Amino acid sequence: MHELHHILAVTLLAASVTWGLRALPFVILAPLRRSELLPHLAERIPIGVMVILTVYTLRHVDVVDASSVVPAAIGVLVTAALHLWKANMLLSIAGGTTGYALLVSTAFGSS
Repeated sequence: MHELHHILAVTLLAASVTWGLRALPFVILAPLRRSELLPHLAERIPIGVMVILTVYTLRHVDVVDASSVVPAAIGVLVTAALHLWKANMLLSIAGGTTGYALLVSTAFGSS
């Protein structure tokens, strides 16, 4: 009988911790929904992510090698053009990446 109390206590404790951890994000986010910070961040984070991705992607481009610069520049231009045209981040990134990959593997690929 003592073992049954122990199993019940452990089960209730685990259930309480699980419920608490699942409820915690909602408790933390509730005040943020009324905050002026959230719309400000929602407006600026996408462009910040795009800048970080661009810098990260272009960090190994050799600026004196045309076979490195031209595909990267065209990829950035395609990404920017698609984003200005459709304002869809996923389409922009996928289109620019596809254009860059095609250029590197065909026209500017090593022979």
